[in-house]
Amino acid sequence: MSRRLHTTELGCIAGEDLSDLGAGKEGWLVDNPTLLVSLDTHSLALANRSLILILHWSQSISGAPDPDARQVVKIRPDLSPIEAEYVSAVEWLVFDDDIRALAVGTSCGYLLIFSVHGYLIHRQIVNPGKILKIRVRGTKQDLTQDTSPEEVCIVMPGVIARFEGSGIKNLLRRWFQETDSKFWDQEFYDANSEDYGNSATSLPYQLWNVSKYGLCADAAITGVMPPPLMEIQSSQRYYCAVTIGEDAVISAFRLSVDKNRSLVGAILSKVVPATFSTIASFSKLIWRSEEKPTKKPEAKSQPFARASPLTCLKDHPRKGEKLTLSPSGTLAAITDSLGRILLLDTQALVVVRLWKGYREASCLFVEMLARKDKAAASRWAYDEHSKSDYCLCLAIHAPRKGIVEVWQMRTGPRLLTIPCPKGSKILQPTYRFSSATASSSSYVPLQVFFLNGDSGQISLLNPFLH
Repeated sequence: MSRRLHTTELGCIAGEDLSDLGAGKEGWLVDNPTLLVSLDTHSLALANRSLILILHWSQSISGAPDPDARQVVKIRPDLSPIEAEYVSAVEWLVFDDDIRALAVGTSCGYLLIFSVHGYLIHRQIVNPGKILKIRVRGTKQDLTQDTSPEEVCIVMPGVIARFEGSGIKNLLRRWFQETDSKFWDQEFYDANSEDYGNSATSLPYQLWNVSKYGLCADAAITGVMPPPLMEIQSSQRYYCAVTIGEDAVISAFRLSVDKNRSLVGAILSKVVPATFSTIASFSKLIWRSEEKPTKKPEAKSQPFARASPLTCLKDHPRKGEKLTLSPSGTLAAITDSLGRILLLDTQALVVVRLWKGYREASCLFVEMLARKDKAAASRWAYDEHSKSDYCLCLAIHAPRKGIVEVWQMRTGPRLLTIPCPKGSKILQPTYRFSSATASSSSYVPLQVFFLNGDSGQISLLNPFLH
């Protein structure tokens, strides 16, 4: 079928400013493994090892991006040249009250948060090591569950960290309030200041070691899970995590929020720091040292919480490469090095579907409008639809075949096959955090966008099935 029937052209991002990222060369968007892309509804972030480029656009009356309103922001993060630090992950943070920011991960394990204008808001060490991916779980829903937890998940080789979405939102709200109150204070915006972006209090988070079956190439926290059998019920919360990598195609872990410390360890963790602080204060009173420290204390990550292995699938030489999670976390699409795509039920931890012959593929979950009967045909003329009108599907981009296929979940047929030009990526706007004013009539489905790097064209996959 013709591509025009299934996609809507939205605009073009081409410009001279993209030459800093290699634009102008054929295949620049897909051939560079260090080039990162993250999409928001009105912005596109592209990054290489040392430069982040944010493209903003406003919408015209038709709802498409207005090329004349295009704005560009360049960010050069303060990275450590000694450790050859570089940008390794980017993702948008979008909240219900128009608070937006860009989360950036580095190869040294730092999480940076920038405003849409390029100002550093927060800098924090997560854990020494490369941040592979930043995953945002908002209030997007599928047809099997009501809501998914609000969180920001940081994936590192053999490590998973979890930040509460509410904590990040409160941090951003405070920063924007301070920004408004100090709007005319130019020193406040000095992004090169040594202390800029280093808040006194770091964001709380949980950290788990999931390297029992080898270092992971990708991972995700799929949601809350019940405690293990024969364990006393408590108020502690458990999460399920799925990892993929070279040594194990799929691994699953039960993540505990508590650190599983003994009674003696819990007492020592409280007594020892207090005792040390008392001794230090007493020594200062005696010697009254006036010598100021010339070096900032080295940032340290927190200890690991308990991660219990649940299952593992090893199938040498197959290696897990990419993982895509459904909105509720109940399904995960996993690509491997042998050109297969596995659909995993993350609750039963069972592979429920398998595709073959999709080398170098990438997957995104999408929601499509499915007309169920003729009596409902008149409703499709209206723009507003409820959640029940959509069916969950999986979009598979097979670059070697030059197509994008849309399959209905879980065991449904292939609904669409769309040609996709060489040098293109499929993208999806980041999940938006909860909105108190959201209603079923204003439900925004999961959408998939096409970005053609060679032409600069952005197009949207139409949700209608013709």
